Amino acid sequence: MNSTLQLAEVISRAIGSRRGKIHPATRTFQALRIAVNQELQALEAVLPIALEILAPGGRLAVIAFHSLEDRLVKQFFRRESQDCICPPGQPVCTCGHHASVRLVNRHAVQPSEAETGQNRERGVLA
Repeated sequence: MNSTLQLAEVISRAIGSRRGKIHPATRTFQALRIAVNQELQALEAVLPIALEILAPGGRLAVIAFHSLEDRLVKQFFRRESQDCICPPGQPVCTCGHHASVRLVNRHAVQPSEAETGQNRERGVLA
């Protein structure tokens, strides 16, 4: 293959035609971009740094654009909000880990239907 169009065509033939507005090759190209740019590794590296520079009592918000990022962020904050991260069956804590954050929201914050509608009206969302 010599072009992205050729790769998209191969993927389209293997997977099938479009499902709605999304081309069958979209997820493949997303996966390639994530791997080539090492996006997940960069996110894992920046989260501890963000906590280090966060002012006491400050809030850290992370916008995740897909489920892989979302999972990494949730796992990081869950771990950092616990005093002990030893394996569950271990009788005595040996990790010495102390919670460095307090979770404010347990779940991702989603826009209301009204907010999404307003964004569509303004042309923010396609």
